Amino acid sequence: MAAPTAYDAHCAYSLVATDLDGTLLRGDDTFSDRSLRALAGVAAAGARHLVVTGRPAPRVRPLLDILGGKGLAVCGQGAQLYDAGADRLLWSVTLDRELAETALGKIEAEVGEVYVAVDQDGVDGLTLIEPGYLMPHPTLPALRVGARDDLWCEPISKVLLRHPTLSDDELAATARSVVGSLATVTMSGPGTVELQPCGVTKATGLALAAEHLGLRSRDTIAFGDMPNDIPMFDWAGHGVAMANAHPELKSVADEVTTSNEDDGVAVVLEGLFP
Repeated sequence: MAAPTAYDAHCAYSLVATDLDGTLLRGDDTFSDRSLRALAGVAAAGARHLVVTGRPAPRVRPLLDILGGKGLAVCGQGAQLYDAGADRLLWSVTLDRELAETALGKIEAEVGEVYVAVDQDGVDGLTLIEPGYLMPHPTLPALRVGARDDLWCEPISKVLLRHPTLSDDELAATARSVVGSLATVTMSGPGTVELQPCGVTKATGLALAAEHLGLRSRDTIAFGDMPNDIPMFDWAGHGVAMANAHPELKSVADEVTTSNEDDGVAVVLEGLFP
């Protein structure tokens, strides 16, 4: 974690990086009016707001429309850098099918059968789910396939895992212990343990976006709620965890704000960008 950066209303950051689910979004997948006003204050002050999310670009596009964003967004846990104005990916990394299947085999050898979904690469990529997989966000569209082999019909950016009995923490810990360099294991929300290309995190995507914008890590304040946000906090000058955040993220945060339901992002931004 970078050294905490003292700030007040007269010393704001030039880059605001926010996770979506459990952070900027409320539980009903909406933005509060207060959050939208706070983000308008960021823009009015000349700072940039970047969405940094585990959602793939197609699932982010409608939310960016609400935010009025025509700039960049980091999607797919850092595997995609999306240009909303041009509706194209400036950069993307895919997860090799053979590596993904090998990783899944190692995980299932330890914990038994898991249920699997994938996010396809591209601005129009689909989310495919195999029999037995339940979407953690029922509002997100997904296409059910007949068998696991059908998940690999197109290049993918990540694999999503669920286990019928193990907790997310238990599944993620086991996956990390056996996957090694085959993939990066993340936990991004309730019921969401993921495999993504090795070395790819929110931090790698955010660093690339910041480079495009000519901005620096020390001038960045980041908001999140889950362990997949830890690399982003490590990279940013200041990391703010939500009150509803996972204990792992709170333990490395520079600050804890109120929950996503209580406009925790806006609470901090209103002090920085009055």
